[in-house]
Amino acid sequence: MCGRFTQYYSYDEVHAFLNLIPAQSNLQPRYHICPTDPIDVVLAADGGKLSIERMRWGLAPYWWKEPLKKLPATFNARAETVATKPFFRSAFRSKRAVIPASGYYEWQDRADGKQPWYFTPARAPIFLIAGLWESWSDPEPPKETVRSATMIITEPNKFVAQYHDRMPVLLEKSEIGNWLSGAYGLERLVPAPDDWLKAWPVSRAVNSSKAPDLPELIKEIQL
Repeated sequence: MCGRFTQYYSYDEVHAFLNLIPAQSNLQPRYHICPTDPIDVVLAADGGKLSIERMRWGLAPYWWKEPLKKLPATFNARAETVATKPFFRSAFRSKRAVIPASGYYEWQDRADGKQPWYFTPARAPIFLIAGLWESWSDPEPPKETVRSATMIITEPNKFVAQYHDRMPVLLEKSEIGNWLSGAYGLERLVPAPDDWLKAWPVSRAVNSSKAPDLPELIKEIQL
């Protein structure tokens, strides 16, 4: 499962990488994004352009009738069940998204406990995770509308399998249009090539969701 990740690019960097429509945005570097935090999400916009939006990480389907605090963990959607599981199947059909990221954390089971590793693109400045989004209306007053997103995870490639048994579905920049339009289906939810990522061990401070959001979290340590 991908339960923590980073988005520490500037707006100029992500705009140049994805050719986003102009927008006023002051993106702050973030090194420790946890489920239910707000995240940057890329959606299709008019004229074949892309826009970047802020959404809750953890998808709330439109039909959910309880408070968000009762929602199960929906920050990841498994590739094997994303088209059939009630929480995700409607969004998979019609509400595709791309989640830009600078990197993500995953945990390796070791004799002395869980060791976090930080995965980041081997070449590109940003990687693109296949995702879904939804718009949900709180049934309780003041009946706030919340937009939320999830990232799709799949089996690991050989590189990631050294550390963990799942990885996000990563897209090429050229594939964004086909993903967002729905032209790509389940056949695209496969592991990225082995050379797309690099990784290094980081402090176990990341093991706590209360760890401060600081760049020191992604600093390589010696094991």
